[in-house]
Amino acid sequence: MREQLETLVAQMIDRGLLYDDAHSAFEKAFYARALAQAEGNIVKAAALIGVHRNTLSRKAVHYRLRVRA
Repeated sequence: MREQLETLVAQMIDRGLLYDDAHSAFEKAFYARALAQAEGNIVKAAALIGVHRNTLSRKAVHYRLRVRA
């Protein structure tokens, strides 16, 4: 996995992607994947990735991610 990450980082830098854009893209994908795996359940997704449910709720709103009501 470390090699894949190194390759991805190299590609991002080679293409001129700025840190803030890369960070946002990673964060959105990370939270979206956790929510998908937890079927939109904020509490389960937050526990899965080790963040507080309020943090995940704020990020879901920020990135307009789907959550289960």
